[in-house]
Amino acid sequence: MSSTQAVRDEQNRGEDQADEQGTSGEELPVDEIFHILQNERRRMVLEYLQEAEDSVRMRDVAEQVAAWENGTTVEELSSDERQRVYIPLYQSHLPKLDKAGIIDYQQNRGIVERRPLAKQLDYYLNADSETNASRDDGNAVTGDWDDYYIGAAGVGAVLLLGAVFELPLFSLITGIGLSALILLMFTALTIGQYVR
Repeated sequence: MSSTQAVRDEQNRGEDQADEQGTSGEELPVDEIFHILQNERRRMVLEYLQEAEDSVRMRDVAEQVAAWENGTTVEELSSDERQRVYIPLYQSHLPKLDKAGIIDYQQNRGIVERRPLAKQLDYYLNADSETNASRDDGNAVTGDWDDYYIGAAGVGAVLLLGAVFELPLFSLITGIGLSALILLMFTALTIGQYVR
């Protein structure tokens, strides 16, 4: 065996060990999570797979990512738009996610499936409001918590002003009752956001 062959064998063993660590480890290091999520297409793939209940065709993933990138629907995509996304997903992004143990990518069959390790990335994906802000129909995703908090602040301000100016309905609420009501409103919102 030549020294060059020995070096290649050693490199292959190191890569195999890294693959095993990526797939058998129970948690991904934070640096690896950020490295994986630094690419928008990988984030979009993971977002698509969050909603999939089972394995999906790689073609379906590529088409949806292309639609999101181009701000259109899958039906209205051109062949070039599909191709520009399909090739990088096929050659680079999906193999990288598979190697990290986040998805199961059966390249020869064109099947993609989310693995349990992907749950670690859900928090970061849900925090990315730009990616989650639009879907096929262009509508905002429900659960935009900023709007709920602004509404709660508005309701609290109306209650407070009503009590200060002693308006008929608002004068029935004591200062402590008003404080408790506003605190309860924000506590419920915070718990709702945390649970979701």
